[in-house]
Amino acid sequence: MKPTNLEPFKELYPFRSHFLQINNFHLHYLDVGTGEPIVMIHGNPTWSFYFRHLIMGLSKNYRIIVPDHMGCGLSDKPQNYPYTLKTHIDNLETLLETLKVSNITLAMHDWGGAIGMGYAVRRPQKIKRLIIFNTAAFLSSRMPWQLSLCRIPVFGSIAVRRFNAFAGLAVYIACKHHKRMTPQVRAGYLAPYNSYKNRIATLRFVQDIPKLPADQSYPVVKFIQQKLPQFQGLPILILWGGKDFCFNQLFLETWKHYFPQAQVHVFEDAGHYVVEDAYERILPLMRKFLR
Repeated sequence: MKPTNLEPFKELYPFRSHFLQINNFHLHYLDVGTGEPIVMIHGNPTWSFYFRHLIMGLSKNYRIIVPDHMGCGLSDKPQNYPYTLKTHIDNLETLLETLKVSNITLAMHDWGGAIGMGYAVRRPQKIKRLIIFNTAAFLSSRMPWQLSLCRIPVFGSIAVRRFNAFAGLAVYIACKHHKRMTPQVRAGYLAPYNSYKNRIATLRFVQDIPKLPADQSYPVVKFIQQKLPQFQGLPILILWGGKDFCFNQLFLETWKHYFPQAQVHVFEDAGHYVVEDAYERILPLMRKFLR
C-alpha cells in the first residue's frame, strides 16, 4: 500500500503519532496534552486531521485523544477486514480501555456519532459530556444522492476506490468557506486515501449505512437509538453546520428531540465540515461549555 506522505502539510498537523495493535493491525491515535480527557471521533472520509484546530486550541488545558478508525488516516488499511459499525465501536472501546480514561467528553462528527454513542451506551458511567457536530446516532431513511450513487454495486467501487470520488469531492462540497480549502489543507484531507487499496474503508463506510432492517448495522444503530434517553441528564453541546448536504435540519431536530436540554448553536454559513468552516467560532463555545 502507498504510504501517507505528511510532508506537504506537516506544519498543519504537528502531532506525535501513537499506535495500538488490535488483532494484528495498528490503530493510529493522537494523545495530546494533559487533564480531563476529550475524545474526538471523526467520520468518513476524514481522519484526525479534521480536528487539528480544536486539538491545538484545547490541548493546553485538556487531554485530547483522537483515533483514526481502522482503514482511515494513519491507521492500517487491511483489505480483508470487517469494516462495520460494531467493529469500529469495538476498536474505540479497546483504545479507551487500554488508555484507562474516564470522565470523558465525547466530541463526534459524521460516523463518529454512531461510533462514539455506540461506545457510550456500553460504558455510560465513563461519559461526562457530549459535544455533537453534524452527525447521527439514530436510524434515518434519508440518504443524499451522492451517497446513494456510491452504494451502487460495481459503479460505487470504481468511483470511490479508483477515482477517489468520495473524498475528492468532499473537500469541495463539504466545506462552504472555499478559501479555507487551500492546496495544503486539501492535501491533508486526501493524503491517507492516495491509492485504490487505501480507499477501502471509505467505500465500506458508505456500504455500511443502515437503511433497512436487513442491513448489518441496522440493529446496532437501533439499540443505540433506544439508549439515547439515558444521557439526557448530561451537559450536551450541539454545534451544527446549517448548510450540510448530508446531515440536514431534520437530523438536528432529532437530536433536539432526544436532548431538549442541549445547548444548540447553528452556524448558518457552515457546511458538513463544520469544524473547518467555523473552528474560530467553535473553540470559544467549547471552552465555555467545558468550564
